[in-house]
Amino acid sequence: MADFTAARWRKSSRSTGKEDCVEVAGLSPVVAVRDSQDPDGPKLTLDATAWRTFAHRIKIGELDLA
Repeated sequence: MADFTAARWRKSSRSTGKEDCVEVAGLSPVVAVRDSQDPDGPKLTLDATAWRTFAHRIKIGELDLA
């Protein structure tokens, strides 16, 4: 399990401020993702390959719900 105590969270530039607020933190060897409106809530961790794939799929709109 990742240790989040030293995490330096960065908010996504796409976050709206009211909802859809996502933050990421590099925690070698993983990248952690959390909901900025629930910082004590669950966190998702991805290895580098999974993070790159996830970010790419978001950028090309493959994961859009609408």
